[in-house]
Amino acid sequence: VIMLFGIIVIATLLSHMLTAGTYERILVDGRQRVVPSTFQFIDSSPLSVMDMLRAFSKGFGKAHEVIWVVLTSGIMFGILEKTKMIEHVVGTLVKKMGTDKKELTIILMTVIFSLFGIFVGYENNIALVPIAAIMILAIGGDLMLAAGVSVAAITIGFGLSPINPYTVGTGHRIAELPLYSGAILRTILCSVAVLSLAFYNLKYYRKTLNDPAFSLTKNIKTIDLKLSKSIDAYQMSGHNYLMLGIFILGMGLMLFGIFQYGWFFKEISGIFILITIVASMFSRLTPNEIGQTVLKSVGIVAPGAFMVGFATTITIILQEGQISDTIAYYLSNGLSLFPSYISAVLMSGSQSILNFMIPSGSGQALATLPIMIPAGELAGMTRQCSILAFQIGDGVTNMINPTLGGLIAMLGLCRVPFDKWLQFIFPITMIILGISLCFLLLSVLIGWS
Repeated sequence: VIMLFGIIVIATLLSHMLTAGTYERILVDGRQRVVPSTFQFIDSSPLSVMDMLRAFSKGFGKAHEVIWVVLTSGIMFGILEKTKMIEHVVGTLVKKMGTDKKELTIILMTVIFSLFGIFVGYENNIALVPIAAIMILAIGGDLMLAAGVSVAAITIGFGLSPINPYTVGTGHRIAELPLYSGAILRTILCSVAVLSLAFYNLKYYRKTLNDPAFSLTKNIKTIDLKLSKSIDAYQMSGHNYLMLGIFILGMGLMLFGIFQYGWFFKEISGIFILITIVASMFSRLTPNEIGQTVLKSVGIVAPGAFMVGFATTITIILQEGQISDTIAYYLSNGLSLFPSYISAVLMSGSQSILNFMIPSGSGQALATLPIMIPAGELAGMTRQCSILAFQIGDGVTNMINPTLGGLIAMLGLCRVPFDKWLQFIFPITMIILGISLCFLLLSVLIGWS
């Protein structure tokens, strides 16, 4: 809370320090796209203290769909956990895999969750995060490791996905390149990044096993996420299979709607409610138990939902201060002054900074790539290289982006505080960023097109 509030105050002060500016925008396929070379300074509109305070309600209003997804997913898993289905599924799975394969489990979970990020999306996977928490606790890990194998893996898989429709897809349409071209290099980069994360998670797991005091989440309560009996005692009952079937059918319906009809937050939360209702009907729980479980679940996930609203407030302040375009203009204006190699790294760094102001991948692409692509060409970069620079700047820094509602929401479901998350994830973020920049420099070297 204090960290995000500090960023909000800084954003407000920037509205006094920077001259407001704007680019002209045109409507393309229902989305606003920036028109390059149309930037102009305008009368500044610095925000007052009252403007900053009003921005909180606007931020929570804008983020209401994400907040509702967090609450409904928490309620859904609260009911499913109360039926003991999740506990028996995880216990039986660990029993079948064997307790001697814990390290392999961590690597496989990291890879599997990254595949969810690559092929399913980002916020669409929010419902799977609590399963990772229970699974990791069952093999002796902590909640931070659970976030590492799920939240971090989803984030990297989605951010560096060779088929990301929001970043790569939008970028290719803007650059007028074949859709998802250059997939081989992006696939290699994504694979290396995911494997680096997997072994980083494994290293953390070994440290916490050798020294439990090393755990970054040792003081967070996990009593309702831990298995209640020994692994050998777990066996799936008919009722467990029924509850699992309801969950799988609901998630299948959600994915069908996402890919077939473009469902998003409203529909996803609606499916979570549907799963909750159907599961409650067959749960053997009394109405009183259901009501208590719902309220308890809301209490558990409420801090994460609250942080989503806080994070969105930062974006609101930057928009109302009309300084986002000014920052984009200054960051892109000097790229042509440097050799192509340096320009590529600077472009990726610029996108990283802009990512904190425009956390939406497609929104950032539409706002910045029409500016960055011509700037990159003046610096000797191909359009494919410029899109890769954008993807790296957006995708890798998503792991440490406090304005990204989906990240804050998933961390909330893992009960991981953001400051502790930064302490855990920052080193591997820098490693993956370094690897990614090496790939970017290689793409410039070979004139990747």
